[in-house]
Amino acid sequence: MIDQRIGFIGAGRMAAALARGFLRAELTTADRLLASDVDGQARRQFAQTTSAPTTDDNALVADRSDVIFLAVKPQRMAEVAEGLRGKIADDRLLVSIAAGIRLTSLARWFGDRSRLVRVMPNNPCLVGHGASAYCLGRRATAGDGALVGRLLGALGSAWLLEEKLMDAATGLSGSGPAFVYRMIETLGAAGARLGLPPDVAASMAAQTVRGAAEMVLAAGLPPAELVDSVASPGGTTVAGLQALESGGFRATLISAVEAAARRSMELGASD
Repeated sequence: MIDQRIGFIGAGRMAAALARGFLRAELTTADRLLASDVDGQARRQFAQTTSAPTTDDNALVADRSDVIFLAVKPQRMAEVAEGLRGKIADDRLLVSIAAGIRLTSLARWFGDRSRLVRVMPNNPCLVGHGASAYCLGRRATAGDGALVGRLLGALGSAWLLEEKLMDAATGLSGSGPAFVYRMIETLGAAGARLGLPPDVAASMAAQTVRGAAEMVLAAGLPPAELVDSVASPGGTTVAGLQALESGGFRATLISAVEAAARRSMELGASD
C-alpha cells in the first residue's frame, strides 16, 4: 500500500485501466482515488469499474490528490493546464500519459516548479500485461521515479528511459499492440480461408501469438533462435517464412514502428 492519494484528470479507458491495476495490486483503495471528466458517461464507467468517486471538477482532483495522472487527449492538455493555473500545489506529482507531449511543454503549461513525469502506457495495461515507458522531469526526484515505476509495474512491465527515447517507445509499445492485433486478425483470416471454422481460427491465432510471446519472455533467448527451433530445414515453417520475406514482412513492420514514432515526434513538435 502506498501513502499517496491518486487522482486522474480524465476518466477514460486508460485512466480506468490504471486505477484497476493499482487496486488489483493493492497499492491503494477505491476511497483514495478520485477522477474528473467533463463527460458524464466516462465518469459513470470509471465509477462502475473501480468503485472510486468521480467529479466534473479538475480543481477538486488537484486539491485532494498527491499524484495526479493527466489522462486527457494531447490536444486538450494546454486547455486543462490553463484551467488549473494556480490550483496545483508545488508538492503534487504530475504524471502525463498524453502521447507525444514533451516535458518542456508540460513545464511551460503547468509551471516550471512542477514535479513532472511523462509516461507512455499501452493498451494491454487494460488486462495487466502492459509495456510502459516513462521519463522524469527536471524537478522529479528519484523517489518520484521509484513510485511511478511501482505503479506502472502493477500493470505489467515498465522501463525508465531518457526522454529522447520516448517517441521510439511510443512507436514500439504504444502503437505496437495494434500491429499485433492486425497480425492476429490476418492469421485467423488465413486459417479460415484454409477451412478452419472462423471462431476456431481466430482463437487459435490469438493463442499462438500469446504462446509465442510467453516463450520469448520465459526462454530468455533471442527471437531468432526460437525461429530456428521451429523452422526445420525444408519444412512447413521455412516455406511460410520465405513467403513472409518475399512480401517484405520485416521491412514493413519496421516501417510501421518508425511511422508511429515520427507521428509522436510531430505531436510533440506541434504542442
